[in-house]
Amino acid sequence: MAHSVSWETSRPKCLYFWLFMVGMLACIFHISSGTDRVFKAVKEMVTLSCGYQISLNELSRSRIYWQKNKQVVLSIVSGDMEVWPAYKNRTFCEVSKNLSLVILMLHLADNGTYTCVVQKKMDQNYRVEHRHSVDLSLRADFPTPSITEFGDPSPDIKRITCSTSGGFPKPHLSWLENGEDIKALNTTVSQDHETKTYTINSQLDFNMTTDHSFLCYVQYGDFHVSQNFTWHAPYKELPDKQFLWWVGIVVLGAITIALIAFLAYRKCKVTRKKIRTGRRISQIYTGPVAA
Repeated sequence: MAHSVSWETSRPKCLYFWLFMVGMLACIFHISSGTDRVFKAVKEMVTLSCGYQISLNELSRSRIYWQKNKQVVLSIVSGDMEVWPAYKNRTFCEVSKNLSLVILMLHLADNGTYTCVVQKKMDQNYRVEHRHSVDLSLRADFPTPSITEFGDPSPDIKRITCSTSGGFPKPHLSWLENGEDIKALNTTVSQDHETKTYTINSQLDFNMTTDHSFLCYVQYGDFHVSQNFTWHAPYKELPDKQFLWWVGIVVLGAITIALIAFLAYRKCKVTRKKIRTGRRISQIYTGPVAA
């Protein structure tokens, strides 16, 4: 009897093992050299952790640099700390707290990626022992928008303006009525070249003969500010009832007088006609009739 022979290829178990190891190494690398993200507002303070603990003994044999976009912010060399001019009097390093960089009174110019580099002396040379980056995203809060009347383009149309300034990042403005978007007449956004803050201005036309309740909604990043505007159509007062009574009495009196005058005129006319008829009859000959 013939027997069929089947060949089975063994699974590469080693391949799964190496893939697992590569994944673990990637995770470890991400944890040790990853990039964190911190969100803050202008004028606040921030603490950016280097994620590395160092002893005072090691500090004398180490170099620590905090830099932003490859420009040095602060350095500690042989235990001596130096702060660069743009960060003077508002920046320091908390060595005992993971070499954290502390910045006070944040400016929009502080926005960016900060990198901590720790170098240790080995065999008369300094080698990178640790590197960690933090993305600092800053915002400047917009004040509550102001809504002002901007004239009347036509007798039944009113124009209003919503504006706010001094914020960051770039804003987006919407007009809402009863929860629905309505089209603005004109919206402009400008940025100050020195402060990097934005100003936004938007105009809206509406029919002033009906009541309205508008919402000016300004969103910047994950934050927003808004302002309401309510318009009540002018109330057209009905004529006073007492005045209407007097008008009615005058009209009725005028009609009555006109009717009396008309009847008197007719009566006078009939009387005159009768008088003329009587005179004609009296002028007829009433003498004897000839035989």
